[in-house]
Amino acid sequence: MRTTDTIAITGAAGFIGSYLVGHLNRLGFQNLVLVDDFSNPAKAKNLEGKTYREQVNRDDFFAWANGNAIQHIFHLGARTDTTEMDYEVHKRLNLDYSKKVWQLCIEQNIPLVYASSAATYGNGEFGYKDSHEIVEQLAPLNPYGRSKNEFDIWALSQKETPPFWVGLKFFNVYGPNEYHKGRMASVIFHAYRQIKNNGKVKLFRSHNPEYRDGEQMRDFIYVIDIVSICLWLMEKMPASGLYNAGTGKAETFKSLVTAIFDTLSIPVNIEYIDTPADIRDKYQYFTEADMSKLRAAGYDRPFQSLQAGINGYVGEFLEKGLYF
Repeated sequence: MRTTDTIAITGAAGFIGSYLVGHLNRLGFQNLVLVDDFSNPAKAKNLEGKTYREQVNRDDFFAWANGNAIQHIFHLGARTDTTEMDYEVHKRLNLDYSKKVWQLCIEQNIPLVYASSAATYGNGEFGYKDSHEIVEQLAPLNPYGRSKNEFDIWALSQKETPPFWVGLKFFNVYGPNEYHKGRMASVIFHAYRQIKNNGKVKLFRSHNPEYRDGEQMRDFIYVIDIVSICLWLMEKMPASGLYNAGTGKAETFKSLVTAIFDTLSIPVNIEYIDTPADIRDKYQYFTEADMSKLRAAGYDRPFQSLQAGINGYVGEFLEKGLYF
């Protein structure tokens, strides 16, 4: 990737997309085309102070691309609300739109890195290995995960492909620029707000006899590591396909909130509440990315530990109300 290349980023006003824009700016990239639905004023601050070529509404992007050369596409835009149960919404924005991005990349010979999701793994009955062999067997727990898995299945079945493509299965991403996400913001963001407001944090009680309260486990990854993986893949272009994007180390929610209390120098105070009925039967109790494929491809950078990530996120951003 050259700093003069035109790079299109879908979902550019969102959490991960805007972080990628800021990171690229710091590396000297300014010829960025930001693609999104820019109607949400809560996202505006994510792009303040950033340098880019232009903004293009997501509905106008394909017409725009017909008259403009693009060297790289990071397709991060999606409807990510796991509580949105209308599959047609996810089909239109996640599946059908992604197919159009794929076709554009074929027509213009553009390398593509797109956001898949660990939500594709469902309850993890087939494990969390980014093997192509299990994709059609996976049973996501919600329409969002289903739409992501349907696109992965579709991509793997295509005879015509972009010159290079990767679907990245993001695990639980946290970090700056998620202020606008509301209910879908990271556990760290919500826990921080609760601790600051009430001096305590509420965690979901376990409704699974195999897990104690607070010992549900997830693979939490700091957004800087997600962006690092994205850029490395576009630069090195290993074998195309699906790759996990986690740390490979699951952590309990209890240890996560304890790290926030420690960062804020506040005594640990946890209250357990019932998991909401509307998501209780679709709740993941354990996720942990198998990172062996990405490591075998040559990615050897260390991941932020949960404690270090929380220290940086809470101390440098949430406490100061800053954006990246």
